[in-house]
Amino acid sequence: PVFTFNAVEIKVQPSVKIKNGAPMSIVCHADISKSTDFQLKHNFTIFKDGKLVFMTVSDKGDAQYEIPMARSSDTGDYECTVEAGRKKKSSNSLHVWVTGMTKPILTAEKKEVLEGDVVKLRCELPEEVPPLYFFFRKIKMNSTPKEKHVFEPYRNFSVVEFSVEEGDNILQFDCFGRRTVKLEFENSEHSNKTLVTVREPFIKPTLSAKPSNNITEGDRIQFECSTVVARMRDIEIILQKNKTILNSVRDEKILKYSAVATLEDSGEYLCKVEQGRASKTTKLNVDVSELFPKPILAASMNKLDENKELTLSCSISGFRKANFSILRKNSNGDIWLKNSRNLTVRVNVNDTGSYICKAEVKGIVKESKPVRINVYAPVSKPTLSVIGGLPEVVLGKPLRLICRSVMGTPPITFTFYKGNEVKKIVINDTYATFLDENIRQNDKRGYKCDARNNHSSGVKTSNILNITVIVPIRNASLGSIPYGEVEDGSETAFLCSVKEGSWPILFRIFRKTDHEVLLFEKSENADRVMWRKEAMNRQDTGTYYCMASNRANVDVKSHPITISVILASWQKGVIAAFVLIPIAGAVTLTLWWFLWKKKKGNEWFPSISLVTNVLHSALATNLTSEKLTRQHNDGDYYSGSGYIEDSENHMKSTDESKGPDLESAEVEYTEVEVSTLDPHREIDSLPIRFPAPVQKGTETVYSEIRKANN
Repeated sequence: PVFTFNAVEIKVQPSVKIKNGAPMSIVCHADISKSTDFQLKHNFTIFKDGKLVFMTVSDKGDAQYEIPMARSSDTGDYECTVEAGRKKKSSNSLHVWVTGMTKPILTAEKKEVLEGDVVKLRCELPEEVPPLYFFFRKIKMNSTPKEKHVFEPYRNFSVVEFSVEEGDNILQFDCFGRRTVKLEFENSEHSNKTLVTVREPFIKPTLSAKPSNNITEGDRIQFECSTVVARMRDIEIILQKNKTILNSVRDEKILKYSAVATLEDSGEYLCKVEQGRASKTTKLNVDVSELFPKPILAASMNKLDENKELTLSCSISGFRKANFSILRKNSNGDIWLKNSRNLTVRVNVNDTGSYICKAEVKGIVKESKPVRINVYAPVSKPTLSVIGGLPEVVLGKPLRLICRSVMGTPPITFTFYKGNEVKKIVINDTYATFLDENIRQNDKRGYKCDARNNHSSGVKTSNILNITVIVPIRNASLGSIPYGEVEDGSETAFLCSVKEGSWPILFRIFRKTDHEVLLFEKSENADRVMWRKEAMNRQDTGTYYCMASNRANVDVKSHPITISVILASWQKGVIAAFVLIPIAGAVTLTLWWFLWKKKKGNEWFPSISLVTNVLHSALATNLTSEKLTRQHNDGDYYSGSGYIEDSENHMKSTDESKGPDLESAEVEYTEVEVSTLDPHREIDSLPIRFPAPVQKGTETVYSEIRKANN
């Protein structure tokens, strides 16, 4: 036989939404097609929320799961599965909602409690399935119920505690439950009301004031607070005013407290009785009328010079019979001055402060408002100075001044002047500062300051402070005589100068080879300085520069110059002699041999003038090449801060390099007198440019002048 499942269906009777307690049936139906009419056994299984709740075997196509009384716990998603002949098929899921929850059961741990105790309650929903919400209520006559709620995710009951407060007599409690179904809330009905009786451990206290709660300052007032207790153990009575505890007793029924009444004693008093968690209170208002007003302290002057007389007077409006005293306020306690209505004293600066007077009547002491007295000493003549140094300022930097008055009662008013112009007014205790950022080079105005306070002597003025403006060094330069190349053993003069800067100026000259060497250092009240080095040697070759500085503390460095020390003229002559003498000897021997050969051959003897001309020509050629080399090397010029030039020493060769005509030119000699540089000559009158080295003394210099054809 052949069969197939067409469908498996599940349904609920009478409907998917059923009231709590009503009968409910879950019906599972299997729709099967058969090839022939044969008997087939069916295995029916019903699940609720994925859990097996019913199973049966039948040869019919229907199965029914009966629930006589539906409960809210039967709410859920149902599904049916049918299995037959190794074939199985399930229905769709069907949600069933049993509306209405079971009534909760509420029980109280105690039926009778004392004030201050707690009531422990238990609410249960026996037929419901968690998660559940439980709500508890405490109900009092003529008051809004107090409510507590608890969420129970894993059990169907909950327990809470309610405290029993003062005034709780007969209490009623109830509870109800809540659950969520498909994101909707559903509440149960309220439980039965549970009644709890409250007994007082003690009665409400009574508070009284004697002789009355309306009294006058100076009268003695007595408070009495009492209660009746069931048991004395751990009973406590407390008397308070404005949350301040005045007195307390323990394990007693009565509290007493007395004091001399003052105006400050007016107000509300509270008596509190406590035992365990129980507490009861009683309040009483007390009104204290004024016996006499506060005294008034008057001063003859509030601000006065030292050594002046001060009179203080204390009085009470409309009241004369009192004990007066005058005091001075102090942080460590008031200082008594005199038991009197009046006080006259000659004051000094130490008497500055606040004063009060006190008046006493019938043991009541009242204090006046404080009166401030300021005693002033005159200011001393102020001193004006530069902060942290001499009366000078570097051009471009701010000037910071301080005006100080050693004597004088603060506050002191300081006024700064530049010339006659007011620059700043400062109120301080003993000094004031001023910053001038507008400093000019030729500003000749002096500074001064005034100081004054509330003393009648008036204003004191400082001496005028003149400030020196220091101009920083600008544009240092270095020159030398001679410049560039210097002969070994000769003197060289170095000139270091600046374009601008305040005197004195510190000049320093350095030579830089592998390291820097300080050669010369001097401070001058001038913008330039000259240093002479008498004998130069080959070790003096190198780069030279100078550095200048003044009180502005800024070092200014010049551009470097290079000095090369070369051989002196006599040294070159010695070298030339050692070179030319062997050449002349060789030429002489050659001529002698030539003449000897001629004599043998032609018997011809040359004249002595011919030999002389040949030797002279050889020497002249060598000297000419040396002169050309010297002229090229001595042709550099210095273009620093000043050139040095001497027309008497200026030697210029003309037409010395005219090519092949040089050898045929005729040699002539002339004497030129060279004068030395005057060491006492003023630096400013030095010539600007020099091409030839300066010589000592007067020398005779031989120059070659060749006559060219052109």
